[in-house]
Amino acid sequence: MTGEANPAKDLLGESVGLKDLFNNRSRSIRVTIAVSFSLVASISMILLGSILYRQLSQQEALNTTEREEQFLNQTRRSLEDYLHNMRRTSDAMYYISIKNMDMTVDDITDEMNLLYEADKDNLVNIALYSAEGELIGATPVSTQKKDIDVTSQTWFSSAIAGLENLHFSIPHVQNLFDEGVGQYHWVISVSRMVELNRAGYPQKGVLLVDMNFDSVSQILDKANADNMSGYIYLCDDRGDIIYHPRQKLLNAGLLMEDNLNMSTRSDGDYRDTFNGEERITIVKTVSYTGWKLISVIPISTFRMSLDKMQYLVVLMLSIAILGIVVVNQLVTARITRPIVRLEDAVRDMESGNLYPVIHQEGPREVSHLAHTLSRSVMTIRQLMDDLVAEQEEKRKSELDALQSQINPHFLYNALDSVVWLIEGERYQDAVYTVKELANLMRVSISHGRTVIPVSDEIRHAKSYMNIQNIRYRNTFDVEFDIDEDIDNACTVKLIVQPLLENAIYYGVKGVEDDAQIRIRGYRRDDDVYIEVSDNGIGMPPEQVKVLLDPELSAEYRQAHEASGMRHGNGVGLINVDMRIRLLFGDQYGLIIKSEPDEGTTMSIHIPYIEYSDDIEQGLTKR
Repeated sequence: MTGEANPAKDLLGESVGLKDLFNNRSRSIRVTIAVSFSLVASISMILLGSILYRQLSQQEALNTTEREEQFLNQTRRSLEDYLHNMRRTSDAMYYISIKNMDMTVDDITDEMNLLYEADKDNLVNIALYSAEGELIGATPVSTQKKDIDVTSQTWFSSAIAGLENLHFSIPHVQNLFDEGVGQYHWVISVSRMVELNRAGYPQKGVLLVDMNFDSVSQILDKANADNMSGYIYLCDDRGDIIYHPRQKLLNAGLLMEDNLNMSTRSDGDYRDTFNGEERITIVKTVSYTGWKLISVIPISTFRMSLDKMQYLVVLMLSIAILGIVVVNQLVTARITRPIVRLEDAVRDMESGNLYPVIHQEGPREVSHLAHTLSRSVMTIRQLMDDLVAEQEEKRKSELDALQSQINPHFLYNALDSVVWLIEGERYQDAVYTVKELANLMRVSISHGRTVIPVSDEIRHAKSYMNIQNIRYRNTFDVEFDIDEDIDNACTVKLIVQPLLENAIYYGVKGVEDDAQIRIRGYRRDDDVYIEVSDNGIGMPPEQVKVLLDPELSAEYRQAHEASGMRHGNGVGLINVDMRIRLLFGDQYGLIIKSEPDEGTTMSIHIPYIEYSDDIEQGLTKR
C-alpha cells in the first residue's frame, strides 16, 4: 500500500503540490496580464501627469506674473496721482501767481498761504528763491536757518540748470526753515526754474515744493500689505532707493537689493537669480519722474501653489492608477475565476472546512479537476462523519459506564445505613430514611437522563444528608447556601453526593465538637461553582494530588494508608472529575483545597448553561 496515492492526505494539506500548481497557474496568468497592462498604462499616466504638472506650473507662474503686473500698475497709478498733485501745485503756484506778479512791489506770501491751506495735509513747504539763492517767500515758515546755502543743494542746482521742466528728488530731510521745535520732515522735493518779473525785467528763480514723504510711504506700505506674492520697492533712474519695505535691513547691511541693475531696465518682467535666489522681477516706470517701481516675486513663494498643483496631479494619477487596478482586476478575475475558485476550495479544506463550495466550471481541464476534487471531498466527508459518530458513541458509553459505577456504590452505603437503623430498633428513623432513599432514587433515575438542573442535584444532596444525619445522630451540622440564579443551570447528575460522602467519612468523622459541613453554590461570570467544605482533619498537599490522579498505583495508595495518612474515596472523586470533564471539557472539573487540621474544600466547576429538556443531546455532541 505504500505505493498508492492518498487523496485525502494530499487534499488536507500534507502534500501541497496540487495547490502550488494552481497558485502558479493563477499567478502566471495574473502577472502576465497585470504587468503588461498596468505597466503601459502607468507609464502613460506618469508621463501625462509630468506634462500636466509642468504645464500647470508654467501657467501658475504666468498667472501670478500677470496678476502682479496688474497690481503693480494700480500702485503706479496711485503714485502717479500723488505726483500729479505735486506737479499741479507747482504749476498753480507758477502760472497763476508768480507769472502775474512784480516781485519788486507784490508780496507772494499770501498766494503761497492760500495754496498751502488748500493741500496742507500733503504739503510741507512752499518756497521761492532767486537765482542767487535769496529767499523771496515761503510758507508756512518764512524764516530760513542761518548758514544755509541753498545753491549747493541738488534740488536747486538741478532746477537752475534748466535741464528739465520739473525735478523730483529722492526722500530726504528738509532742514531749510527754523520751525522752533527741532522738528524735521522727510520730504520729496519738486523744484523748477521759474521766470521772475522785477519791474519789467525777467530774472531766473527757483520754485520749491516739498511734499510729505509719508504719503508716498503709505501708498507703498498698503501695496506691500496687499501683495501676497512678493514685495514692491521704488528707486530713481540712478538706482538710489526711494522706498523699500525692508529699509532698515538695507541700511544695516543685512539685506542686499538689485536696485542698480533694475534701474537700467525698461518696463517688463524678468526672470533672474540674485544672491542665489531665483525670482521674477517686474519693472514699471513712474511718469514725470523716471522712477522705477519694481515688484520682486521669489520663486519660493510659488511653492505653496506648486504643492497644491502637485497634490492635484498626484490625486489625479492615483485615481487613474486605481481605475487601472480595478479594470485589471476585472479582466484577470474573469480569466482566472475558475482556477481561483478551485484554489479557494482547497484553502477552505486546509482550514478544516469539509463542506467547501466547489464550482465545476471553466475549461475542460479545470472542470475535470474540480469534479475529481468534489468526489474526493465527499469521500473524506463520509469518512469523517463515520469517525465522529464512532467517537460520540464511545464517549457516551464511557459516560454511562461512569454513571453506573457510582450508583451501586452510593446504594450500598444508603442501604447499609437503613440496616443499621433497623438493627438499632430505630424504626421511625428507618422509615424516614427509606423515604429519603426513595427521593434519592427518584433523582438518580431522572428518566434515564445524565444532565439535570442544579436544583434537583441539591435536593438529592439534601436527602442524602438527612439520611446521614439520622445515621450519625446529628453529630455534625449541615448548612446549604445556594444562590437562586443557578437553580436552573445544567449539571451532571450525582456529583455533589460523593463530595458529601467524602466530607463525612474522611473529614468530620471523628471530630468530637462543632463538626460542620457547608454546601455553597454561586455563579461567577459564565461559570457555576458548588463548594463542599468541612472543618475536619484536612490533608497535606501531596495527598490532595493523590485524590484526583487516576494513574497513581494501588501500591502507592496502600503505602500512604499504612503510614496512617487518611485520604478520600478515590473512586467517587475521580469519577466526579472525569464525568464533568467528559461532558463540559477539560477546563472544568473538580478542585480540591485542603490544609492539615483546618479542613477541606472541594469545588465543582462547571459552565453556566440554562437547562432545557433537550439540552443533554446537545451537550453530548460537544
